[in-house]
Amino acid sequence: MALSIDILAFEGCQVLDVTGPLQVFATANDLAALDGRPTPYRARVIAPAPMITTSSGLSISAAPLSAVDVPPDTLIVAGGQGTEAACRDAALIKEIRTRAAVVRRLASVCSGAFLLATAGLLDGRRAATHWQRGPEFSARFPQVRLDLEPIFIRDGAIWTSAGVTAGIDLCLALVEDDLGHATALAVARQLVVFLKRPGDQAQFSAPLERQSQSGPFAALHGWMAGNLHRPLTLEILAERAGMSTRSFSRHYRRITGQTPQAAIKAMRCDLARDLLDRRLSVSEVARRSGIGSPETLRRAFLNAYGQTPLAYQRQFASNRTG
Repeated sequence: MALSIDILAFEGCQVLDVTGPLQVFATANDLAALDGRPTPYRARVIAPAPMITTSSGLSISAAPLSAVDVPPDTLIVAGGQGTEAACRDAALIKEIRTRAAVVRRLASVCSGAFLLATAGLLDGRRAATHWQRGPEFSARFPQVRLDLEPIFIRDGAIWTSAGVTAGIDLCLALVEDDLGHATALAVARQLVVFLKRPGDQAQFSAPLERQSQSGPFAALHGWMAGNLHRPLTLEILAERAGMSTRSFSRHYRRITGQTPQAAIKAMRCDLARDLLDRRLSVSEVARRSGIGSPETLRRAFLNAYGQTPLAYQRQFASNRTG
């Protein structure tokens, strides 16, 4: 019997918070049909109105919030710009609370966690949401154990995820929970997802964080990220920044809170982690990341992540192949 999935949308929600999860389950159905297997899911969008407009302007038709005669297996709550108004909708919060009491599994995407928390469903639980809204969430819901590192978190029967595309990762994990790793991986491949990421993978990387920063070294960080395989001496960086080495070192540390050498090391470790995810050999990863030798990579990785490159790669291989 197909598992029923309800994806709760509302006015101003994020379109990918709805369509991303919906497509994961639709693809699982498509693959089952190709193999002659029964349809595993019956997914639909539900909303307070028959037609809602997402924050991107795209309208989505939805099934009504009718009485729950036969409760769905799973309820997934979207997030987005309309979350604040949705949190003030007492009827909608009551509806979420009522439905949560009868489903086997409850989930939220991105700021949809605000709706679950408003309904009191995350009290005392560990939860995730988009990193940018973390301070606001913690201030409003101190009784929730917010963790902004993972892309999704499972606490018992409640799953919460970080921003937007992390909802796809979460739903791939739901498919894996239901149908096994091989099926989840097949869905990920069909969707051309680069990697079926485990929940404890960080929401954003060190290079991305640095490149997103404004200030005098924003362009330099972007250049550094693309040239980590090359020697990046203090002299090269200072020349790139248009400063003397002494002035560059002083200003860089004052503005970023770390030395240029520490920044390069962190960026190279982050790149090495991405390369290990692609199943490259440790020697190749050490070369491409600019770290140098496998032994130097091993020491740097242990210091940065508390495990060796091989242990990390085995962990991700296990997540990929079961």
